[in-house]
Amino acid sequence: MVEDASRRWWTLPVVSAAQLLVVLDGTIVNIALPSAQQALSMSDSSRHWVVTAYALAFGGLLLIGGRISSVLGHRRTFMIGLAGFAAASALAGAATGPGMLFATRALQGAFAAILAPAGLSLLTTAFSEGRERGRAFGVFTAVGAAGSAVGLVAGGLLTEYASWRWCLFINVPVALFALLGTTVVPRDRPAAGAGRLDLPGAVLSAAAFVAVVYAVNQAESLGWGSPVVVALLAVGVLLLGAFVAAEVRVRHPLLPMRVLRHRGRAGAFAAVTLMFVAMFGFFLFMSYYTQTVLGYSPVQAGMTLIINAVAALIGSTFIAGKLHGRVAPGVVIVAGLLSAAAGLLIVTRLTPQSGEVLALYLTPALVLTGLGLGCVLSPTAGLATAHLRPHDIGAAAATYNAAQQLGAALGTALFNTVAASAAASRLVEQEITETAATVHGYATALTVAFGVLAATACIAAALIPLRTPRAPDGTAESHVAHR
Repeated sequence: MVEDASRRWWTLPVVSAAQLLVVLDGTIVNIALPSAQQALSMSDSSRHWVVTAYALAFGGLLLIGGRISSVLGHRRTFMIGLAGFAAASALAGAATGPGMLFATRALQGAFAAILAPAGLSLLTTAFSEGRERGRAFGVFTAVGAAGSAVGLVAGGLLTEYASWRWCLFINVPVALFALLGTTVVPRDRPAAGAGRLDLPGAVLSAAAFVAVVYAVNQAESLGWGSPVVVALLAVGVLLLGAFVAAEVRVRHPLLPMRVLRHRGRAGAFAAVTLMFVAMFGFFLFMSYYTQTVLGYSPVQAGMTLIINAVAALIGSTFIAGKLHGRVAPGVVIVAGLLSAAAGLLIVTRLTPQSGEVLALYLTPALVLTGLGLGCVLSPTAGLATAHLRPHDIGAAAATYNAAQQLGAALGTALFNTVAASAAASRLVEQEITETAATVHGYATALTVAFGVLAATACIAAALIPLRTPRAPDGTAESHVAHR
């Protein structure tokens, strides 16, 4: 029994390492992009595909990855994902031209779509009940929350002191370490009754996600009223409707609707999606404001975000993890959303004349948003995957990851659009400096992000239990009923 428990706890660092890979790779390449563009003679119009190819493949294939995980077994799928991600990273780092880099980044995203739901599913099956589950999910989500900040710092250091290629090569030893650790993770069996792959659902879900996310990405440069953006959004919505209609009718759906019909689980998906909308807008603000207004270097800007990463670690492990099973998840999630909203409210008060910006504005905002992020991610990850049928865990884990990807894409585009429009409007209305207009644009966008989090807190309070049910013997019952 002791040996089994020890092997079970090996799951946590192994899955956390893989989670770091998936999240870190979404930001580490951003810092290296200018150097990669110059080295590979990449055009300005095509360079975004280094980031977009990864995001589209990752998000578009997540539900398929969740089904593969259920059919093949989570541990086996996890190992395939790690090996494939390492190989794709090595090829991307060795790219000799833009086309090869774009293709290998898409390949990275495809293997990440297998890796992410398999990892979360492994963690769910290894830690199913009690305070151990709270601690495990706290550490796992802390790594995910810190991954973006770590990616910015690592990307700056590797680009400056080694080469942009090492921003991709660095994935190889981390993936191999996790792959080696997987050999001591307890084996699991493929879920019975998973059925064959729902091919229509797979095609429709991937196409819908790609259409919506690509439309959002194009909105940054073309504007939300562009015919291309409107057409892509319309196609995405129609495909999503077709996907839901197909899933209701098929015998073995890619995403069983019972996964979404549970109020607490639906609330968790909504909370994490909208949290990422607001937080990725905030991260974008931190990157631009610190570098363009305060004059920080990319490394300094990334190092500033470490404050947020440490706060997220504290929020997920020492607050959400400790409170798991003692306090209803809705209480922790709502408190986390309000904490993050308070952090955003602080930075909306910034003006071009503000002094001691780091101490009086940025640090408090980074601490509050980090604590909030940690308190939201840990219980929502647990709610998303708790007490499901074995063949539904992969689909729930994939949906949770897809919610994060969609929120991140929406948040980045929305923040850019609102900030740019507000800055341009202020320049026209008043005779002020460009810096003052830029700060006004950031403040306006952050006010919108604050509103998103405040509304999300209300949604979460309505959908997610705010009281922990009690069993007849007076002990706390599980917060998610078996479905």
